[in-house]
Amino acid sequence: MSFILYLIVGGIIGWLAGLILGRDVPGGIIGNIIAGIVGAWLGGLIFGDFGPDLAGIAIIPALIGAIILVFVLSLILRAVRKK
Repeated sequence: MSFILYLIVGGIIGWLAGLILGRDVPGGIIGNIIAGIVGAWLGGLIFGDFGPDLAGIAIIPALIGAIILVFVLSLILRAVRKK
């Protein structure tokens, strides 16, 4: 059950990162889940584990990490599409 909650929290974090930046995460729901989980990992590496914790994910660093990930991913995709 905790794995399903982990996926749900990751999806919500990825979705929020896309909303904050005003950019869609490629891949729809699966892309949001991946962006949220990878963003949580990235945010944990950069900022550590602080703030509220839900399903083993520190929410604030995860959201910041997901925003960074979505921003970098959108820049890369934009550069690839121009070629």
